[in-house]
Amino acid sequence: IGEDLKNELANELCASTPGFSLSKVKEQMFYKVGLADAVDLFRARRVFIKDGFAYVPFKEIDVIVLNNYRTKLSKALALTARSLPSIQSDERLQPLLNHLSHSYVGPDYSIQKNTGKISLEQIDALSVKSFPLCMRQLHRALRDSHHLRHGGRMQYGLFLKGIGLTLEQALEFWKKEFIRGKVDADKFDKGYAYSIRHNYGKEGKRTDYTPYSCMKIIMSNPPSQGDYHGCPFRHSDPELLKQKLQSYKIPPSGITQILELVKGMHYQLACQKYFELTHDVDDIGFSLNHPNQYFTESQKLLSGGREMKKEFNNSGNFQQKNNTQESINSGSTPTSSNATVDTELEGLEAYFTED
Repeated sequence: IGEDLKNELANELCASTPGFSLSKVKEQMFYKVGLADAVDLFRARRVFIKDGFAYVPFKEIDVIVLNNYRTKLSKALALTARSLPSIQSDERLQPLLNHLSHSYVGPDYSIQKNTGKISLEQIDALSVKSFPLCMRQLHRALRDSHHLRHGGRMQYGLFLKGIGLTLEQALEFWKKEFIRGKVDADKFDKGYAYSIRHNYGKEGKRTDYTPYSCMKIIMSNPPSQGDYHGCPFRHSDPELLKQKLQSYKIPPSGITQILELVKGMHYQLACQKYFELTHDVDDIGFSLNHPNQYFTESQKLLSGGREMKKEFNNSGNFQQKNNTQESINSGSTPTSSNATVDTELEGLEAYFTED
């Protein structure tokens, strides 16, 4: 509503909206909504009603949006339920329907413009700053034990391929780490190098494999003793997950939020909350569906190439939330203090902001 109407109804809006003073009414935006769309707010006596319309403050508008969404979703589900029997009788559509809930239709990250732009020396620092928890866990396990089982090598290897490691870099990376453990160079060349080349489409049927999506990782077989693959939010014991988050300096309130999402089986939302907490943002502004998407968005954010969430202040105006590079990095403890690595990371972050 306009300022004139708001000033005319100021006393009524103040009396009818809990927690609002006259000064706050003048600062807040109000929306004129049909009464049928604001029944819940009317029932709770949270809005002013006049001539069949509800005057809804901005802080309550999400209730209207949610109700409208539920109504449309309910109608769509009813139509789908009536159409489903005839669709299911078509053998051509049956396999598609069976796998629809598990399908990933976003970017497959098979071709990266940053291929070869990442050096092996950057990976330790990147794992702290920009890896999702599943990949950070795999990287730490690899550094600690100098080995990963097949499931971990596939999940982590394809992720590294997606962020830009070339075949030559991948072979060097895995070989250097494995020979620090119980695998000598000759055994690595004979037993492990083939599978790495296979992932890059250089062996076997020459399939250029793509990195795993969140859904694929969540729906995969859970890790057994000695395995580190899978989704930590889906496959970890809640107490062990809590300890891991504490070790990464996640605040107690944030850990509680993450564990509540995990309890409700909202694993990707838990990962989004982890992103927000480790990057010091209130809302990431996108739906997280892929570990490589996490990495790309993190790099954009750290380099300032991604617009931060705009918060709504008390005066009814939008303001930009300022998060400097220093404030973002203060929440992380990089494993490498090498000045050269930091310089290379800055160059990489700048690269991700290019179109």
